[in-house]
Amino acid sequence: MQTREEVLAFALSFPDTYQDAPFHDDNWQLVRVKGSRKAFIWTYERNGYMNLNVKVDPEWRDYWRDAFESVLPGWHQNREHWNTIILDGSVPDDAVREMIAESYRLVTDSPSKRIYEAVKKIPRGKVATYGQVAELAGDKKMARAVGNALHRNPDPEHIPCYRVVNAKGELAGVFAFGGANVQEQLLAADGIMVVDGRVDLETYGMKLPEN
Repeated sequence: MQTREEVLAFALSFPDTYQDAPFHDDNWQLVRVKGSRKAFIWTYERNGYMNLNVKVDPEWRDYWRDAFESVLPGWHQNREHWNTIILDGSVPDDAVREMIAESYRLVTDSPSKRIYEAVKKIPRGKVATYGQVAELAGDKKMARAVGNALHRNPDPEHIPCYRVVNAKGELAGVFAFGGANVQEQLLAADGIMVVDGRVDLETYGMKLPEN
């Protein structure tokens, strides 16, 4: 993988991406994510080689730089979060592809997206607490963010937010699902008993896998 065409073709194979040239300079070709318009790869020729700027997880940043001499701190970008790959033939294609894929994942990741994916894992007949959803989404500290995200549920048909209760098993307020008793009715349809506005977590609580 040494040409811009190969790089762009691979980057554009990821969902919801498009090519852009924001500087009115053909030497700078970016691939962005639709919606957020965030770029996850910058391509440009410099010193006779095609260069790529990719976003990198700080935990892996130095690993890539140490592994290959042609992976450097991001040129003209935040060096804490971006690496530059010089396509001089010294970096194997699979490593280049992995770094591009990592950049795409970092740019498309969002707490809300992870929360919604976590809620989808709550099986029918079970409930999970806000804290459990936060843990499933990768951050135990964002239980409050879980509540905010669930109130903005973009796809109630496929994201069963009604299966989320507080740490005591209590249901959300009447405003959360469009009226009084709506959450209770949805849970009842799942076979979950609600008594005095509360679900018995011992009986119906989802058990998270032990690490």
